[in-house]
Amino acid sequence: MASQFDVVVEKDSEGFFVASVPALIGCHTQGRSLDELMERTKEAIELYLEAKEDDVEELDFVGVQRVDVQACQSTQRLEVNA
Repeated sequence: MASQFDVVVEKDSEGFFVASVPALIGCHTQGRSLDELMERTKEAIELYLEAKEDDVEELDFVGVQRVDVQACQSTQRLEVNA
C-alpha cells in the first residue's frame, strides 16, 4: 500500500540537504544532493514504518511560514565549578 508524507527540506551551513517528516516524529535524514536526499528519505520512512507502524500521525499539510525572531543577547555567563 502506497502512502504519501509531507517532507520539510532545508539546507544546513555545510551545504547538506536535510529532510524531516513531521508526521513521523524523529524521522530525519540528510544528503549531499536533492536526489540523494529523496532516496534516503524514502528509505528512512520505510524503516520508520517497519519499526513504529502504530506511531504514524496523519497531518494535513497547511503550509510553511518563516518567522523572524530577534535574538536575545545575554551578558550573563554560566560558571561551572569543577
